[in-house]
Amino acid sequence: MGDAMAGMDFKIPTVMTSEELMEKAFHRASKIRKNGTNALDAKKKTALAKVTASGDIVVTALNGYVERFPRLDKEDDFLPELVDIVIGIDRYKKALGAVNWCATKAEKLKNDTLKDIRRTKDPEIVEATRRSFYGRLNSYVDRISDDLMFLQDAKNKFRRLPAVDPAVPTIVVAGFPNVGKSNLVTVLSSAAPEIAPYPFTTKGVIVGHIDDDWRKYQIIDTPGLLDRQFEDRNDIEKQAVLALRYLTDVMLFVIDPSETCGFPLEMQERLLKTVQDGFPGVPIIVAESKCDIMKTGNGRIFFSAQSGENMDVLTDRIMTELRAIHRRKSIESEAVEDA
Repeated sequence: MGDAMAGMDFKIPTVMTSEELMEKAFHRASKIRKNGTNALDAKKKTALAKVTASGDIVVTALNGYVERFPRLDKEDDFLPELVDIVIGIDRYKKALGAVNWCATKAEKLKNDTLKDIRRTKDPEIVEATRRSFYGRLNSYVDRISDDLMFLQDAKNKFRRLPAVDPAVPTIVVAGFPNVGKSNLVTVLSSAAPEIAPYPFTTKGVIVGHIDDDWRKYQIIDTPGLLDRQFEDRNDIEKQAVLALRYLTDVMLFVIDPSETCGFPLEMQERLLKTVQDGFPGVPIIVAESKCDIMKTGNGRIFFSAQSGENMDVLTDRIMTELRAIHRRKSIESEAVEDA
């Protein structure tokens, strides 16, 4: 799943409409002319080649869609949760199932038709059999017309999802707006973070990467998701938070004790409690930002992404957690391979 998911780049082909697919198949077949030892032999060879070419184009295209759209068999994972929110997992599986059905039917129809053409000695039956094949093939493809259109729409939605790889240890940043999260993600990232659209946040999700020798970690801020109380979110946003659970290895919760973010400290502490309850078992680092403006002295890590003060302490703590996660994932991965 990790490789298929990397950068949400599934290498999904463009999905043709049923009309485009049949036009391509019949256009290719229309150009075929075969010579034979006599008129019947030439007619049979031409018909066999036309049926093979048109059938193969349809079957190859449909099988390609089934193979190259991401599999969503794994339960309790980020991708199926995400697809359910963005696309609708039941409809998605139904569409792929319908395309698979059509490919199987088309392959059998092609093979049966080729046998019928080889058997006959009547040139009129050769033509009638070829025409019947065209009609039935067109009928099968026409029946999955809606499924093909759905998959093309799904492909466009997949392409708009942010470049996130669940196989890479990931730290997700939470806290109210204006507490200094996006600035922190920029400072911690080894290059300019990517701001990618997300279908259920008010702003783009911010994805950065942290280099650690030869390893790479992800740091993600999700504006509009983890910066409000759970009960203030709509159903899709609640689902999105659940999807995030599968992606979050470490949480960094940023509190602005100076309250210059516009949210009282008490309200920020309440959000922290909501996040802790919503992400059980996830290590949560609580850090106070804007220490250049105010320090509470309550023992929590403090930092200023603006001035750089104490950033080394915060970075060390983050890296310690991420390296531990990396070790655990490596051990789990080796255990799976050995099983």
